[in-house]
Amino acid sequence: MRYIGTIESKVDSKGRVFLPSVFRKAMQSSGVERLVLRKDVFQPCLVLYTEDVWESQVAALRSRLNRWNADHQMVLRQFLSDVEVLPIDGNGRILVPRRYLRMASIEQCVRFVGMDDTIELWRGGDDKPFMEPAAFGAALEQIMSNDTTNRQQ
Repeated sequence: MRYIGTIESKVDSKGRVFLPSVFRKAMQSSGVERLVLRKDVFQPCLVLYTEDVWESQVAALRSRLNRWNADHQMVLRQFLSDVEVLPIDGNGRILVPRRYLRMASIEQCVRFVGMDDTIELWRGGDDKPFMEPAAFGAALEQIMSNDTTNRQQ
């Protein structure tokens, strides 16, 4: 599943939020009933994973860690400890625990940002997830010109 686009939504008083229909339809067609939620490692946002993508991420991390290395165990513990499994209710909503909403400074408005195989949740109206157009163009140019495997023939 690939998620693209940016959609704003509202969080109700109980912390429930409707998944945007474009994302929900893709999940329903793949039989997704639950999502995994965690705070992003680098940014002040939350990340939703389908269970299969989450398992893939955990497997990729585990493959790089040594079970007998104390620092590696701390990294794995940190990554896995603050995760919630969220069922999608019959109305297409998820209940985001208050502590997660606080972690991302989300109050009433939430911005869903499709990030390929995950979905980020940002505080609504926040432009943090995006670069200025000129900086974006320059970064994209540098990335694409430095990697000859990505050049179009």
